[in-house]
Amino acid sequence: MPSLRKTTVTSLALLSLTTLQNASGFSPSSLVPSVVTSSSSRSSGSTTSSLSVDVEQRLNTNSFIGPHKIILDHSRTAIASTSQDLTEDVYQSYSEESRRYRRTVFAHEDWVRHRSSNRFFRRLITFGDSGIYKSLFKEVLTTTSVAAFIVVWNMLFGGYQDFQSVTHNGPFHDSVIPILALPLAPFTLASPALGLLLVFRTNTSYKRWDEARKNWGMNINHTRDLVRLGTAYYDRAAVSPERAEEDLRRLALNTWAFVRCMKRHLSPVWEDEDDFQKELKEKLPLEQAEKIIAAAHRPNRALQDLSTSIENLPMHFMRRDEIHAAATIFEDNLGSSERLLTSPIPVFYSRHTARFLSFWLLLLPFGLWGPLGDSWNHVNLIPAMSLLSIFLFGIEELATQLEEPFTILPMQGFCDKIYNWCMEIVSFKPGDNGMPVYYYDNYNIDGGAEMSYERKYSENTPSFPQSIETSAYAELTSTQTESQTYTQTKTQSFYLQ
Repeated sequence: MPSLRKTTVTSLALLSLTTLQNASGFSPSSLVPSVVTSSSSRSSGSTTSSLSVDVEQRLNTNSFIGPHKIILDHSRTAIASTSQDLTEDVYQSYSEESRRYRRTVFAHEDWVRHRSSNRFFRRLITFGDSGIYKSLFKEVLTTTSVAAFIVVWNMLFGGYQDFQSVTHNGPFHDSVIPILALPLAPFTLASPALGLLLVFRTNTSYKRWDEARKNWGMNINHTRDLVRLGTAYYDRAAVSPERAEEDLRRLALNTWAFVRCMKRHLSPVWEDEDDFQKELKEKLPLEQAEKIIAAAHRPNRALQDLSTSIENLPMHFMRRDEIHAAATIFEDNLGSSERLLTSPIPVFYSRHTARFLSFWLLLLPFGLWGPLGDSWNHVNLIPAMSLLSIFLFGIEELATQLEEPFTILPMQGFCDKIYNWCMEIVSFKPGDNGMPVYYYDNYNIDGGAEMSYERKYSENTPSFPQSIETSAYAELTSTQTESQTYTQTKTQSFYLQ
């Protein structure tokens, strides 16, 4: 029996030490710093990478000249090295790689499955497939190893139970080294504060994601609105059908080019640059595409091209100004998105939350040693710490993943839909569905004040009964004659102003 007890204790000790050695970054003197660094780096890594790439793009432009060139050459080298290190680190990170698979777009079938009564069972059986939990492997392994170490330590220096549940003193029970345990009260008192930190962290991160999604929702709405107005207001009588088709196609392409440039502007260079250049060269004239690619701020260049295409549309200047107002909203959405990308939640808040959570979970096994004493050799401490670590570290990981929202938004899907919708809208022609089209020309290029009435039909438009046409035209002519003097006076007053 003594040899069996010694064999049991030795086996558990070897198992615990092996687990500790396999924990990434673990050593008795560096356990806490390893976990803290891992958690805090997740809250600031993506922003640092984006800023480095953004500065590198500016350094590659010709806007820096004069005596600063030598300094900038050294800066370019340093930033390029930093960006390369960050890029390599990103490609090796599971949490970063899995972000592209979180760009969810729901249809009706997805909502039915999402609210199904079987959702809880599905979530439980796919527990091991969670990307959030997989990305927390190092943190969970570390806290679980601490729990296993405490169990083995206290068996050696305290007491243990054999397989027949008989209690025995440990091999070093008589030494002056005590067992490892703490009262649970400090953890109970600290729990509300930790909960507040995590709640604020997750709520703020979700607000950032929600604002980014609303910005893209505004992009979708106003791209359709802008192209619709351009198509409806376009004066087809002033130009040839070929010119009208070319102008409206250019309007649609430049509208898409802006949102595509915005998507690239908000995406990592290593993920989107090649696809971005390929798409622009395929859909835009080559010279225009190269000018956009070479620009220091590509969305601004694309928005300038869009403004030029709006100015080229033949229509009344007041209608053109209305279309420009729709385009101005794009600049607001871009500025709001840039603010989200370059300004994270204050990093000292994120770091403090990560440190608080790390210390709390690393020390919690000491506090749970006593309350979990009813289990065999307190072994329940190990799975309990594993689950607690997964769920609590998971809350912090969720907040970190949401904090930078653009690489988990389906921006490419948005851009593709905008392209399809814009090209479809400009393909619509007045009267192509058999609907009669009326043109009220209340302006004159020469500055005249006469108001003329013209009624046009397409070839597919059925003609109205003659009596209806005659009465409608007679009524309009009478109204025009009565209001001609008033219209001239108001229009002349308008032009004098």
